[in-house]
Amino acid sequence: MQRLGTGIGWRPEIADAVERMPDVDWVEVVSENLCPDHPPESLKRLRARGVTVVPHGVSLGLGGAERPDEGRLTALAERALALGSPLVTEHIAFVRAGGALTASPRLEAGHLLPVPRTRDALDVLCENIRVAQDALPVPLAVENIAALLSWPGEELSEGQFLYELADRTGVRLLIDVANLHTNHVNQGEDPARALAELPLEALAYVHVAGGFERDGVWHDSHAHPVPEPVLGILSDLASRVIPPGVLLERDENFPEPGELERELAAIGKAVELGRTAAVGRTATVGRTDGVGHPAGIGRTTAGGRPPRATAAREADEPESAAARKAGEPAAGEPEVIAAESAVAEATRQRLGLAQTALLSALVAGTPAPEGFDRVRLAVQARALASKRADVVAKIAPELPVILGAGYRPAFLAYAQAHPMSGGYRLDAMEFAASLLSAGEPDDREARRALRAWWLERSGPAPRSHRPAVRAARAARRVLLRR
Repeated sequence: MQRLGTGIGWRPEIADAVERMPDVDWVEVVSENLCPDHPPESLKRLRARGVTVVPHGVSLGLGGAERPDEGRLTALAERALALGSPLVTEHIAFVRAGGALTASPRLEAGHLLPVPRTRDALDVLCENIRVAQDALPVPLAVENIAALLSWPGEELSEGQFLYELADRTGVRLLIDVANLHTNHVNQGEDPARALAELPLEALAYVHVAGGFERDGVWHDSHAHPVPEPVLGILSDLASRVIPPGVLLERDENFPEPGELERELAAIGKAVELGRTAAVGRTATVGRTDGVGHPAGIGRTTAGGRPPRATAAREADEPESAAARKAGEPAAGEPEVIAAESAVAEATRQRLGLAQTALLSALVAGTPAPEGFDRVRLAVQARALASKRADVVAKIAPELPVILGAGYRPAFLAYAQAHPMSGGYRLDAMEFAASLLSAGEPDDREARRALRAWWLERSGPAPRSHRPAVRAARAARRVLLRR
C-alpha cells in the first residue's frame, strides 16, 4: 500500500488555505462533488506539485440490499482515473432502501446508516464489494461509520465484522477513529477491543474528525475540533501499526487556517506518541508478498477473492476445482450454483425488508421495527431531517434568503410528510413546488421570488392542489369543451 503521509479533506471553502499548507502530502475529495472533466483549479495545482488526490464516495450504499448501481460505479471509476488516484474509498453503510426488491417505494436516507452485523448482511456486503472491485480501476478501501443506533440481534462485534470482510474480499480498510469514539459513547463499544480485532495489515489510511456531545449522544459533526479521546484512539492504533496515511476531516464551521494546521500538528503528535509506546515491544506489521501487498490481504484472484479464500474453497471442493481448471463443469455443480443464487436472493430480500422498515420509520414516520431503541430512533430521525434541511440550504442557498426565518420550519414540516426519494437537488425543487402549490409563502414578494426561482430551474409553474384552484381548472376544462 502506498504511503500517503499527512492529509486533509479538500473542500472549496478551504481550498486556498490547503494550497498554502506546507506539510500536507495528500488530500481527499468527495467524489460526488467533483466533475472529472473539469476539476477545480486548486486540485489541478495541488496535483501539479505532487500532492495525491483520493476520491471518497458517499452514495454507493455498499451495505444496502441491492447490488451497486453501475452508473455510480462508473462515475467513481472516472474520478479515480481523472485524478490519477492510487485508490478510492467508500463506506460500510446503506443509504437507500425500498424499490423493486421489496415491492415498496424507494426511500433515500441522505445519510450513512449502519449495516446490521449479521451473517446475512456480511454475505451481501462481501458480494457488493466484489462487484465494486471488478468495476474499479484501482483498489477499494471501505470505512467504518458512526452510528446513533444499533441493530437488534447482531452476531458480530465491529472488529470481527471488519476482519471477516477484509479476509473474504481482500478489500482495504479506512479506519475512522472518530467513528470508533462515536460508537463508544453511543453504543458502549470498546475502541481498544475493535482495534485488537481488526486486520491492521489491511489498513489503507485513517480518518480523524471532531464532533460534539448532546444529552449523552455523540454527534460526528465534522464541524468541531478533534477531541482528546479521538487522538487517544489514534495513538492506540499507531502503537499497533504504522498507518500509511492519516487525514483530518472538516466539513463545516471552518476555522482559521492556523487552527487547521494546529490540528494537523496534534494529529502528528498523537501518531508519534503511539509509535513511541510501541518501542520495546514486538510490532507485528504484516509480511509482504514482494510487491507491497500484505500477505493474504489485498491481493485478489481474477474472480475478486483473496488467494487464501480461493485456495481454501478449492481444497474443500477438489472435484469442482479440478473441473474448473480443465474447463469442464463438475458433477452436480450447476445445481450447487443455482442453490447458492437462490440463497443470495433470499438473503438480499431479508436484508432489504429490514432496512426498508428501519428507514421508513426514520423518514416516513412508520412504526419502529421491533427491537430498536425508540428514543435513539427519534434522535436519528431528527438528525436526518436537520441534515436534510442543511444540505438543501447549501445546494439551493437562495431558498433560505427568499424564505428568511421561515425556511427551516417550513422545510422540516415538508420533510415530515415527504420522504426523500431522489437526490438533494430534486428535494429542493420539490420543496419549492410544494410551497407554491399550497399558495405559500404568505408574503406576496417572497412567493413571487420563489416562483421565479422554481421556473428558472424547472419549467412550467407547478399546479396548485388547493380545492378552489382544482375546481377552477375543472370548470375551465368544461367550458373549453363547449
